[in-house]
Amino acid sequence: MIYLVDWITIGIGLPLTLIVIVAVFLQNQDCPIFVINLLFSDLIQFCGKITMNRGYFIGSVIFNFGLFASLGFMVCISLERYLVIAKPLWYRFTRNIKTSVVVCVLVWGHAVLFSLMAFLLFDSKMFYIILSCVFLLPFPFFIFCLVETIKALSVPADEKRRIAAIQVAVLLIYTLLFLPTIVVVLLENTSFEVYTYIYAICYVCLSLSPIADTTLYLLSRKSFLDKFLASLCSCETSDSQEMNTRDIETTTGRG
Repeated sequence: MIYLVDWITIGIGLPLTLIVIVAVFLQNQDCPIFVINLLFSDLIQFCGKITMNRGYFIGSVIFNFGLFASLGFMVCISLERYLVIAKPLWYRFTRNIKTSVVVCVLVWGHAVLFSLMAFLLFDSKMFYIILSCVFLLPFPFFIFCLVETIKALSVPADEKRRIAAIQVAVLLIYTLLFLPTIVVVLLENTSFEVYTYIYAICYVCLSLSPIADTTLYLLSRKSFLDKFLASLCSCETSDSQEMNTRDIETTTGRG
């Protein structure tokens, strides 16, 4: 089952991620640098899975490297969107290419460190403890950024909705696809059948995370989200107008 899921996610996610990356560079779109790095970390995960399915142990190291980097850039995306809406003046003053590059280097460096630790401690209890700690720490941070983003009133309503949508997407991707890994650690002492079943579910969730990351790119594009929100608003407006028309007709008929 896991082998089949791997190749399905690779077959769908790898070309999809490549298409998105090519679209960014060909169309010269204003895409956040952290989103681009997130997409590259997804490519590394796909390469690791391909190598793992070929039977090479180094594939797990490559996969873990991409996984840790992916989580790090999700934190960066959430923090950046929070600063845009909650601390706009400070963000504009400190925002520059040099700062973004330094942050990206730090994220990749931490990903190398954690992946090496995972390599040295592989198949040991300490490996799962480190993995669960790394995955659990961002959870309160994502919730804080989402709540503060919703509470902030320093930007226009349209921009606020767009940034809040990105924060919600980050939190959902993390909660549904990354957080279940901690369950594996908590259920390590259960029966072999239960543990194997839960492990398979959590692995499938992690396999879907690179595909889900492409939604962050779509949400970062103002034109895409504006069209989506506009279509929702037009639907709501047409529904309300239709209801008002019916009410007027009913009132007129009674009169």
